[in-house]
Amino acid sequence: MTEETQVPRPSQPPQVLFPCDPLNPRRTDGHFAAEARAVRERGGTVALIDHDALLAGDAAGAVARVPRGLGAARYRGWMIPVDDYAALDAALAARGAGLLTTPDQYRSAHQLPGWYGAFAARTPASRWLACTPGEVPAEAELTRLAAELPSGPGIVKDWVKSRKHEWDTACYVPDLRDSAGLRRVVAELVALQGEFLAGGVVLRAFETFTGPEVRVWWRDGEPRLFTPHPDADDVSVPAVPASVLDQLGSSVRTLGCPFVTTDVALRSDGVWRVIEVGDAQVSDRHPAVAPEDLSALLATAD
Repeated sequence: MTEETQVPRPSQPPQVLFPCDPLNPRRTDGHFAAEARAVRERGGTVALIDHDALLAGDAAGAVARVPRGLGAARYRGWMIPVDDYAALDAALAARGAGLLTTPDQYRSAHQLPGWYGAFAARTPASRWLACTPGEVPAEAELTRLAAELPSGPGIVKDWVKSRKHEWDTACYVPDLRDSAGLRRVVAELVALQGEFLAGGVVLRAFETFTGPEVRVWWRDGEPRLFTPHPDADDVSVPAVPASVLDQLGSSVRTLGCPFVTTDVALRSDGVWRVIEVGDAQVSDRHPAVAPEDLSALLATAD
């Protein structure tokens, strides 16, 4: 989207769909159990889907426990590939339910090529190309892509995730102009992601950040919650200036997705930058954040 979009709000509190426990489909997956309990305590309705069945291609089976006529719902759970999310939406529609975040909106917030345009001025320069799992792009293709970015270091990732825990071998590139070195890192990323490679390969200019990342949770175009990044050891949450939130809010509303997260941090020159954008339905919560705080975003219309 190129123009700022006002995201419509639901007229009544939505239902919330959580993944079930793989060993006990009548229970919520343990990772999300506290959030589901907090939603119920707030008076919200919880229904369960089978995440494993969905990823196995059985969308109808995945929603078999969702009550018919459930109505508008938010999903809250593990990441879902974009095609499987569309299948989930269709299977729910057949049962009289629907996702407040449409498949197109989910794709836009979940994959970098979808959100980059709205945030290009506020995030490291990026370029990407599509490829299938196991496919390593030719060195010439990667060289062409890297030439569109500033010279110097960069990182590689797929359209959704990086391999930052394999920083030196599958993420960080000391020199984007080193074609052989770049392809070596990309090949390792593709190998490690395996069948879970999402969309293709992204090259990003490297920027140096200081201090902890702040995860900003946006609903209906407004910042609703500020938390540490889920991987952070430091649970402090620096205050994001109001002027920065105004700028970010403009980008969020341009993106036009109802429930998103932005991970932001101070660059070494003192400028706030967006490191990642995500669909908040599948954005993880730091353990230090009370599940009740998130339930307020999941189970309320206002």
